[in-house]
This record gives sequence, C-alpha cells and structure tokens, in this order.
Amino acid sequence: MSTTTHAPASLRRSVSNTLKGSAGNLVEWFDVYVYSVFASYFESQFFAEDDQNSGIYIWAIFAVTFLMRPLGSWFFGRLADRRGRRYALTVSVSLMAACSFVIAITPTAAVIGAGAAVILVLCRLAQGFATGGEYGTSATYMSEAAIPGRRGFLSSFHYVTLVGGHVLAQATLLVMVLTLDTTAISEWGWRVAFGIGGVAAVVVFWLRRTMDESLTSDTLDAVKTGESRQSGSMKELLVHQWRPLLLCFLVTMGGTVAFYTYSVNGPNIVKGAFAGDSVVTGTVINLIALTILMLLQPLGGWISDIVGRKTLLVFFGVGGVLYTWFLLTWLPQQTNAVAAFAILVGGFVILTGYTSINAVVKAELFPTHIRALGVGFGYALANSMFGGTAPLLYTAANGAGQVPLFIGYVTIAIGASLVVYVLFLKNKGQNWLDDEHGMRERIAERVGARKD
Repeated sequence: MSTTTHAPASLRRSVSNTLKGSAGNLVEWFDVYVYSVFASYFESQFFAEDDQNSGIYIWAIFAVTFLMRPLGSWFFGRLADRRGRRYALTVSVSLMAACSFVIAITPTAAVIGAGAAVILVLCRLAQGFATGGEYGTSATYMSEAAIPGRRGFLSSFHYVTLVGGHVLAQATLLVMVLTLDTTAISEWGWRVAFGIGGVAAVVVFWLRRTMDESLTSDTLDAVKTGESRQSGSMKELLVHQWRPLLLCFLVTMGGTVAFYTYSVNGPNIVKGAFAGDSVVTGTVINLIALTILMLLQPLGGWISDIVGRKTLLVFFGVGGVLYTWFLLTWLPQQTNAVAAFAILVGGFVILTGYTSINAVVKAELFPTHIRALGVGFGYALANSMFGGTAPLLYTAANGAGQVPLFIGYVTIAIGASLVVYVLFLKNKGQNWLDDEHGMRERIAERVGARKD
C-alpha cells in the first residue's frame, strides 16, 4: 500500500527537482555561450579594429577560461560534497550572474585601452571557475534526483539545458540580426545579451533555493560533526578513487572535443559560410540545428534506460571516428542551406550518443561522499585540455591551412575514448546510485514499519 502511494510522489518530486536544476543550468550555459555566439561582434570593442589577431585573441580568452574549470570543480565539488548540492549550485549561479553584468557594462578599448581586455579576461576566468563547479554539481544533483528506471531520461535534461543555453544565445542573436544592423550589434547589442543572462540568473537564484537537497540530513550532519572527513576530500579522490577518476577523464576526453568541434566550430563554420547578405540564413540554420540537438537529448536518455549506457557511447564513438572528417571537410564548402543543415544535424545525432547520458555515466562511477568532486574534477581536466581548446585550435589550423591535422587530432581523441567505452564500461548492472537508492528505500521502509 505504501509503495503505491509514495511512488507517484517520488516521481513528481524527481521531475520538480529536475526542472529546477535544469533552469539554473540553462541560464548558466546561456552566459557561457553568449560569448561564443557574439564573439565576432564584440571583438572590435576589446581590441583595435585593425588588429589582425583579434579573432585569435578572442578565442584564446575562450580557451584560457577553461583552465579555471579544474579549480572551480575542486572548490564547488568540495562545497557540494560537504555543504550540499543546492548550496553549491546557488553560489555558482550568483558568481556567473555578477560577471555577466560586469561584462555588459565594461567600457570599450577606445575608452580605457587595454583595460577593457583585462576586465574581459578576469570576468571570463571567474565564469570559467563557476562553470567548473556548475557541471559536476548539477550533473551529480540531477542524477541523484532522478529515480531508477528513468535515470537516463531525467538526467538527460542536464544537456537539454546545456545545449538550450546555446539555443537561447543563437535565438537572441537572430532577433538582433532581424531588428538591428551589424554596427548596432557590435556597438551595444552584445551588451544586452550579456545583461539578459545576468537578469535571468537572479530568477534562478530563487529557484535553486527552493530545490530539495539530494544529500540526506544524516550525511550533512556527519560532515558537520567531523565524522565524515573523506567527503569532498582531494586526498580521498586521488588515493582511493583514482580509478573512477581516470575513467571519468577518459570517458570525457573524446566526448568534449567532439562537443566543442561539432556544436561550436560547426555553427561558426556555417555562420562564416553564410556571412554578408546571407547572415540571417546562417543564423536560422544554426538555431534550428541546435534546437534539434537539444530535443534529441531526452530521446537518447530514454533509449539508454532500455538498451544501456554503453551502447549509446559506442554509437557515438564509432560515429565520431567516421564522421569528423566529413563534417569539417564538407561543411565549409556548402553554399546550399539544406546541405549545410543536413551535415550539421548529422553530426548532432552522433553527438547525442555522448551528451544525453554522460552526466549519469560519470555520476554512477562515484560514491556519494566524493561524487560531486569526482565528476566535476574528472570532467574539468578533460574539458580544459580537449574541449575548450577546440575552437582555438580549429581557428589556428584553418588560418594556417592545416585543417586535416585538426581533423586527425579530434578523430584520435574520440577513438581513444571509444576504446575505453568498449573495454572498461558495463552496459547495465549495479552501480553506486542504485546501491544508495536501495539503501534509502530500506531505511524508509523501516521507518514506516515503526510508525505502523
């Protein structure tokens, strides 16, 4: 009797927490992607217009901010494992919002000279720090908040909102392209975009304060009283949990380089191919394609609940090894909108095999007391080395006429992760999240029995 009454409530609560966690993730990643989407418009505001290297500088700043992600993952992961997931997520979105506001009001290089670029770098470093904490903590929270049997589907909303941030940034640009000229967007339109992200984060601050905490009160009390000194400990992670940490890094390596190659470089290639009079066409292609990528995530998560996580990861790995050359060779040559759209979406279908389930795959590797730190740190290291550098490396390779070298680099990284997926991951079976859920169910049953 108690099972039938509590199960629907658990599902409702799980969905509610997933939506609240997703909203924060959406806004935080909107702030991340506003930079990449509007970069070509505001680079002249931070560097001299006649500086031929301004494009390299802008993407170098994008890449450098990823160096802060491991530090952010350590700080916020420790905070989440010791003070709770909700607390850490609330702090990270607050920092993100503050930096967006500062960028929105920063004077141009024409007014304060090199100081403009310095402020941009400092704000982006702080946002990289916040993002490093956001990924691991939100991935952990949404995986823990999901119920067994639907964990792949519910946790897939982590990437629904991550990609959704990119979609909203592209939609913001499309509105501006349709209503403003290029000069207006370059002079002040990009400031509005950063300001929107800052305002939205204030709303999310309230939402996150109303989320349920996924850690039990007993776990948090044990940390406060000093009984659980291993929670959020880097020593615990590196000494006793180094195997799942290494696995988390290797699982992420190919996925993150593919994600930034396909979802950042790909749309930028389309934007360049349809520049000038066709700028609206290029923006529409990117917006629709990224929306499809966003909508594919729950489908991928749902499929993983049926066939297993490993099957989807292998699909991504094989597809990525075979498709990367085609994407980066043929997409820049397209002048036909339908062909460009098809090539981009083809890459996104393959990418979904990784993005839709990567959060839950990593969360299942670690026990509760070290999960947020382990997921965040393993991801951040791989993301910093292979993900954030992808736009910069592609830009440099393209400028030097060495795109084939970049294609080889991406293909090898995906191939290395594919080997890990095949040899070291289980398709189905017991994992840390299942063990902890079963323990909570047994405790709840004992408590109910005592009340009866």
